[in-house]
Amino acid sequence: MTDSMANKMLVTREDLKRMGINVSNTTKLRWEAQGRFPRRIRMGGTTVAWLMSEIEDWLAERADERARTHYADY
Repeated sequence: MTDSMANKMLVTREDLKRMGINVSNTTKLRWEAQGRFPRRIRMGGTTVAWLMSEIEDWLAERADERARTHYADY
């Protein structure tokens, strides 16, 4: 698969869940409005999807954030 094709791959709500992004649709909508999550693409009706490349970038940012952030001492 070429890079340009990977940039155009779409993921559904179910795909997001399989990737471990298991938050409510309301939360995803709120995050999108706040610029904290990639914006969805409306496919038609209630069907939406996200660009895989943007989701992968978002996950990488979360991993970088985890490496920089000290959450708690036990």
